[in-house]
Amino acid sequence: MSKWDNLKEKIRVRKWTITIVIILIIILALFANNYFFGHKKTIKVSGAYALYPMMCVWAEEYQELHPDIRIEVSGGGAGKGMTDALAGLVDLGMVSRDIYREELKNGAFYVSVCKDAVVATINSKNPVVNQLQQKGVTKEEFVKIFITREIKTWGELVNNSNVHDKINIYTRADACGAAKTWAKYLGNYTQEDLTNAADVAIMHDPDLAEAIKNDKLAIGYNNINFAYDMHTKKPLSGLQIVPIDLNNNNTIDEEEKCYDTRDEIVQAIADNVYPSPPARDLYLVTKNKFSGEAKKFVRWILTDGQGHLPENGYIQLPQTKLESELQVLETNKRP
Repeated sequence: MSKWDNLKEKIRVRKWTITIVIILIIILALFANNYFFGHKKTIKVSGAYALYPMMCVWAEEYQELHPDIRIEVSGGGAGKGMTDALAGLVDLGMVSRDIYREELKNGAFYVSVCKDAVVATINSKNPVVNQLQQKGVTKEEFVKIFITREIKTWGELVNNSNVHDKINIYTRADACGAAKTWAKYLGNYTQEDLTNAADVAIMHDPDLAEAIKNDKLAIGYNNINFAYDMHTKKPLSGLQIVPIDLNNNNTIDEEEKCYDTRDEIVQAIADNVYPSPPARDLYLVTKNKFSGEAKKFVRWILTDGQGHLPENGYIQLPQTKLESELQVLETNKRP
């Protein structure tokens, strides 16, 4: 090989070397950019089905405002939300019932973020559905259905001797705020009391609603956002809400009529017409204290995020309650 050929070969090798180095630099630069600027911080949330639909809305809205944040939301029930939060598996647990003293001792720290309610539900083809809409059901009658089982047939409930169909009682099988809230409304009973009296126990709120839709003799209970259609705001097709006879006069009076649409019952909860319980506060729980990106997210929920509640079937906390919850969030101390 001549000196000229040798020089050309060296130049060719050098060009290839420079090209490879440039490619490697570009790859490293892209990787570094993706890692340092495209790598999203993650907030993990799990728990109560009652709060799940609203949390999905909040997560979507917040991520649009903060593209560097990813929020992962999963259901599973209030019990799972509390367990996951205390175990450090999630940043925020969604809880739809009272926080227990033992949980507080184990480090549960919480803030209220909004309100909703549990309603009694039946199949829309129930044999006495029209009578129930006119008469309603008193708390005492609900106790005799769900707890003591003194009222065994639909005819007994509406004083119709021609109806002998058995009342099929459905409840939740998973640890959940809906069951605990409904049991508390009936008279400080427990979820176990509901389970002991029930014919069928179903996991998860959506599945309980579906089971009631498939049994015309069923009665159960659901969070309002799983009892009403999010688009039509009417009760889900196949479901009917059981009105509560608040003044025990065996008639649903005009002021007690608040079940035709989700907007009506939301307003009744806000006006304290619908009793509490089964209306209740919904909570976000963490271990020991709120911090980091999760704390920023909760701060947004308690401020700008409140504006998304009404259109999604939830009730804002009173302004004084919001201010006190923000104080709790900032100081990480409950009064």
